[in-house]
Amino acid sequence: MTDIILETKNLTKEFRGFTAVNAVNLQVERGHIHALIGPNGAGKTTCFNLLTKFLIPTSGQILFNGRDITADAPAQIARQGIIRSFQISAVFPHLSVMENVRIGLQRTLGTSYHFWKSGKSLGQLNQRAMELLAEVDLTEFANTLTVDLPYGRKRALEIATTLGMEPELMLLDEPTQGMGHEDVDRVTALIKKVSVGRTILMVEHNMNVVSGICDKISVLQRGAMLAEGRYEEVSKNPLVMEAYMGTTTEALVGAH
Repeated sequence: MTDIILETKNLTKEFRGFTAVNAVNLQVERGHIHALIGPNGAGKTTCFNLLTKFLIPTSGQILFNGRDITADAPAQIARQGIIRSFQISAVFPHLSVMENVRIGLQRTLGTSYHFWKSGKSLGQLNQRAMELLAEVDLTEFANTLTVDLPYGRKRALEIATTLGMEPELMLLDEPTQGMGHEDVDRVTALIKKVSVGRTILMVEHNMNVVSGICDKISVLQRGAMLAEGRYEEVSKNPLVMEAYMGTTTEALVGAH
């Protein structure tokens, strides 16, 4: 199997004459944590929406494991193993933490399209749900109502439910947005932990997070690929520094 798990070829999205994503060629290596970064309005979220098929490309191709998925629907690519964790925590606030994970696990029963299942039916998923909660350090919160979880813990729960769908490729959209320092550190460590044996593509503004855990970085500006490589290389690229309105590596780190 190829080392490239996800690839785009000249991926382009236009909105009434405005080019939001412009001929982007992206290659995500299997087993890596890959960050998509760029100033506000660079096209990162639009690119993510194209990859997860919430938007249809104007032109170009998307390949997953060498297979062209450009025309596939969101549900089709999810079944192939591309799972997106959303920027706003996509959890059910008035269900317990355990119940949220069990809902994600329904897919393993082949009943993911039958939302309301009996407690007995879902009970068989308890062991796996607890394993996932342990993986994201939420065991002690299993019976807590999700609405009562601190914000950073809700993001951990979202990652647990994403893991429950057994992703081959996880797409994380701003996983540390809106967090205090302690939560950022916790979620960053969690992403590193769950990346073992998986591939992660993430949109992230926090350069400290990106520099700490990412193997490769792609920088977008005005919808086009500006630079790509390891953080040590990208952070010293004059074009990247200019895009972030800084003149030093320190300015890039502190830009967001």
